[in-house]
Amino acid sequence: MREGARLRLDYSEQSLWRVDRMIEGLRREGTPPDAAGHVLRGLGAYAGEVIARRTGAEWWTAGGDHWIRTPDGRLWDPIDEARRCFAGHGSLRLLCRDATGGTRR
Repeated sequence: MREGARLRLDYSEQSLWRVDRMIEGLRREGTPPDAAGHVLRGLGAYAGEVIARRTGAEWWTAGGDHWIRTPDGRLWDPIDEARRCFAGHGSLRLLCRDATGGTRR
């Protein structure tokens, strides 16, 4: 996907601006939610990994769902946030900002 979309994914917080814009573009193009599902899951997982690398968070899973648990004990759902972004009500960049609290490892 990264090569096909020419999307630079380097696990930086700045890359999440590009991810949010890509998701917005999918929505504006009228991509059906079912067709975007796999891409949104991957982009949400990418955002979760950005958070994990920045905070030392761990992935948690149960019943096929995946969350990020930050060292302060909070749970974050980046995959659902990608879906919310697609619906026009979320932002992976803002989720990362909230989850990291602006701290750097």
